[in-house]
Amino acid sequence: MADEARAYFDMRERPDAEADDPLRRVAFACESLKVTTRLMHIIAWLLSQRAWQRGELADAEMLDEKYRLGHATTSDPALCATFPFAARALIDGSQDLYERVARLQDRMARPRAQAEPNPARALMDRLNAAF
Repeated sequence: MADEARAYFDMRERPDAEADDPLRRVAFACESLKVTTRLMHIIAWLLSQRAWQRGELADAEMLDEKYRLGHATTSDPALCATFPFAARALIDGSQDLYERVARLQDRMARPRAQAEPNPARALMDRLNAAF
């Protein structure tokens, strides 16, 4: 997605050929930066997770803010609705992915006792109890 976003926004100097509105061009440039920022935060977080899984980072180090998912500003849906479909798809996709990674990070940060029970495990337990 990062390569796709880079290629799209590099090729597009403005939202569409007829648009000469400077404010719209600035808004489009800002949205491209937001997409890039979200994706770079996700990539950095994934690299940190890989380093932790390989034993290159200790559990205590993973609590440091620099290894957590960085803050990313959300996009204005009304403004994004004025952009071409491909731009909207990249914006929406990057926001969705960022939100999913944020939820994953939050789940991973919870102590094991507070983790949500696995619905499949509950079903298996019920089946075992029935037979």
